[in-house]
Amino acid sequence: MKITMLKEKIKVVISDLDGTLLNQHHQISEYTKTVFQELHSQGYLIIVATGRHHLDAMSIVESLGCPAYLVTSNGARIHSPQNELLFSHNISSEAIKSVLSLGIDEEFTTVVFKENTWLTNKHNEALNSFQPELKYVPELVNFDSVEDLTAIKMFFTHERHSKLIELRDKIVERYSDDFSHAFSLPHCLEFMDKTVDKSVAIAKILEIENLSFQETISFGDGYNDEKMLNATAKGLLMGNAPDSLKSKLVHLEVIATNYDNGVATYLFEKLLKEPILSV
Repeated sequence: MKITMLKEKIKVVISDLDGTLLNQHHQISEYTKTVFQELHSQGYLIIVATGRHHLDAMSIVESLGCPAYLVTSNGARIHSPQNELLFSHNISSEAIKSVLSLGIDEEFTTVVFKENTWLTNKHNEALNSFQPELKYVPELVNFDSVEDLTAIKMFFTHERHSKLIELRDKIVERYSDDFSHAFSLPHCLEFMDKTVDKSVAIAKILEIENLSFQETISFGDGYNDEKMLNATAKGLLMGNAPDSLKSKLVHLEVIATNYDNGVATYLFEKLLKEPILSV
């Protein structure tokens, strides 16, 4: 899509957070904030779509300094730019208990996203590092003793991707009709209700705003971004995306990494209608 056509056609900017909009410190850079504030002033609708919980993501998105729709937990929650809850979908307690009854090895970190806290079987410093400010608090539990496991999503982490592949296959073999799943990161395997996906949530927002996917551009780096990237008029893969995802989505353009402000740089060069005087 030529630059002039891109500027004429695109009305909505959609971005993932981790590995995409956030830098190596899990924060939004000042440069990125400036570009997004200019996008807003030029009339673009902004949507942030992340696997993070809304309590965790809200303060990050607010730091952009401009209004944005927020899709969280891979599409299980939608909040308006005024932080009003527009849509929610949970996994039943019975479904989660059934998965955990398969006998998940203790070498996996198991996490269940509840509304106000996340339950886990072990302390995981790598997970905690994604929250510079602890807005969404972990709670160490024995899952066998938790009565109500109704949750937004569940996920598993392991230092070896191959072990997560084995676990995924084990769960999908039995529950393919119940859950959707994705690797948000190579070491993070996530399960949501079958109806939940970022692209589905984004479609709901576009309907509210009387817009279409043909007027959207999106940025992502993980397998949980795949349907979103394919649905939009222009999907961009981050340079830091896994090679396996780049090979699968070979038709998509690859841009700079999140460490190099890849999203903001692309938008500044290709989408803003007028140059910013200083960035």
